[in-house]
Amino acid sequence: MAANVVIGAQWGDEGKGKVVDLYTEFADVVVRFQGGNNAGHTLVVERDGEVQKTVLHLIPSGILHGSKTCVIGQGVVLDPEVLLQEIDALRERGFLERDEQLLISEDASVIMPYHRLLDILREKAKGDDKIGTTGRGIGPCYEDKVGRRSVFVRDLLDEERLRAKLEANLAEKNVLLEWHGEDALEVDALVESMLNYGRRIEPFVGDANRFVYDQVSRGRNVLFEGAQGTLLDIGLGTYPFVTSSHTTSGGVCVGAGIAPSQIDGVTGITKAYCTRVGAGPFPTELDDEIGQHLRDTGNEYGSTTGRPRRCGWIDAAALRYAARVNGFTGLAVTKLDVLSGIDTVKICVGYTDPDGNEYDEPPMDPQVLETLVPVYEEVAGWSEDISGVRVRDELPHEAKHFLSRLQTILEVPITLVSVGPKRAETIVVQNIYR
Repeated sequence: MAANVVIGAQWGDEGKGKVVDLYTEFADVVVRFQGGNNAGHTLVVERDGEVQKTVLHLIPSGILHGSKTCVIGQGVVLDPEVLLQEIDALRERGFLERDEQLLISEDASVIMPYHRLLDILREKAKGDDKIGTTGRGIGPCYEDKVGRRSVFVRDLLDEERLRAKLEANLAEKNVLLEWHGEDALEVDALVESMLNYGRRIEPFVGDANRFVYDQVSRGRNVLFEGAQGTLLDIGLGTYPFVTSSHTTSGGVCVGAGIAPSQIDGVTGITKAYCTRVGAGPFPTELDDEIGQHLRDTGNEYGSTTGRPRRCGWIDAAALRYAARVNGFTGLAVTKLDVLSGIDTVKICVGYTDPDGNEYDEPPMDPQVLETLVPVYEEVAGWSEDISGVRVRDELPHEAKHFLSRLQTILEVPITLVSVGPKRAETIVVQNIYR
């Protein structure tokens, strides 16, 4: 398979960064196709005898492999300040030594300061009805893209075009900012700061859509890296408790400029349990000592915001939905080690409503979903430390049974199992590029 997609199968934070980092060893190109710096992918690798942790928000997780090309596609909304911070940090640590390692789409929309301000102000104004946005300006930037008001990366390289767009946009944005009690933004200062960013990122800017198409057409191994998760998709998730982009496999086509027929495989990433950040229904949430065990043992605190994540049992009914809308050809299960020490592990296989009606998939209407009660299947837990296991058959019987039940329920083969945060702490059942 030459073109493979990695998709979060839950509400995000499934460990996609580690999986992408692993698969990058066999890929030539890694492409981020949607979202913004509201995503946070954490990589833990050993380098020069030292275990190092790297958190990325925009640059694809394959950047730690120096011989690969990483692409930020046009479906991404780009905060140039955050991007340059990542570039500087990677260069300081010796990970981004050549400009050719990174390609930024000239057609990507730029997150402006007014996007961040409006994001925070709108969320604050909602009070108890807030949805839990990260305040990074992602939603307002996508709004401008749909509203045909985008400032693109290419505009940062052309003062005349940039000024014309910002003058038009600030005529509206300043009215909104003043309505929220904020000072108006000044055009000249904004133009100058954006041009400065443009000058710094110009060496990386190019026609990413054509580059990705050419790589796929040549049969090179291309890996498409998703951000967030299926249930946060703007169209297929638990709206309005969603992100502002298409996080599902269909988003690859519009976010990276390739045809559906060019995608060879889609790997869904799921934790061995489930987490969610922000507001919204969460049927299997555990507000007890087991939930706290999952949070503490799994270090479930946001890599972007630091917020503690809500934790619960794995939801196979929701995974069934994710497998259907994404077309999963394989499943990677992360953080299996976090379940060690729990006597009985539960798998949600469906739901019932107050009238006794049964559901085998979650309805995306949050008002309905929050009324449902999960139906659980219980399996025996295990107590062994499994972080040193590298072959599936060497897992405890109970852990193998848990994986087998998950595979049977979803009718999707498990291709990878993560048993710890480090790159090496992984069981590769099937290499997606062979």
